[in-house]
Amino acid sequence: MPRPKAPNITGEPRYLSVKRMITSRIFNGDWPPHYKIPSESALVAEFRVSRMTVNRALRELTMEGVVMRMQGVGSFVAEPKLTSTVLEVQNIADEILARGGVHSMQLIALASVSAPAAIAAALQIEAGSTVFHSIVVHYENGVPLQVEDRFVNPEVVPGYGAQDFSSMTPSRYLNMTVPWTLAEHQVEAILPAVTEAEWLGISPADPCLQIRRRTFAGGRVVTFVRLIFGGARYRIESRQVLGGA
Repeated sequence: MPRPKAPNITGEPRYLSVKRMITSRIFNGDWPPHYKIPSESALVAEFRVSRMTVNRALRELTMEGVVMRMQGVGSFVAEPKLTSTVLEVQNIADEILARGGVHSMQLIALASVSAPAAIAAALQIEAGSTVFHSIVVHYENGVPLQVEDRFVNPEVVPGYGAQDFSSMTPSRYLNMTVPWTLAEHQVEAILPAVTEAEWLGISPADPCLQIRRRTFAGGRVVTFVRLIFGGARYRIESRQVLGGA
């Protein structure tokens, strides 16, 4: 026989009570970062509330960046929000190292492709021209941090397609080869594509932060890149610096 629901003696909505109890355990250190939170069924039984109440509490905690939910795996305590200097054009490996993390990456794709009209326009070349296309997933301490979806003008950087990027990031290679002189950014909130969500270990319904960036050298576009971050874990700040791509 199921246990009766706990009486609501505080007068606050039950989902807020569940949120308060979960955050109390997190902020007290009982549930440290990366701790796997008990399943919804276990929380329903412990707190004596409905599954809908627990689901709403976890959903709101995810939106607030307190909890990280990985589809098919479960819910985990998120690390404190990282300040990501995504508007600062720098090598992401250096950024991670600067805050004491360990960077790793996975090369998803590197190929020569025919530029669609939108990409050609971004690179200021003829539609259908051959360009380099790379996709890299960057990790911090083993957790997916960023999807880097990049197109490179081969007339400016002809050696890009021959790199393996197993140890050097595309940004570092480009900065060593053709340092930029001008950078443009566009920032917006998006929902990730299914494959992007899989690479980031999130649900396609989870909001993401997308930065579109073009860098120039000598008046020519070097690269056009989309940088996609899981929005629940990161915030941005901007400073003006020199160097990077």
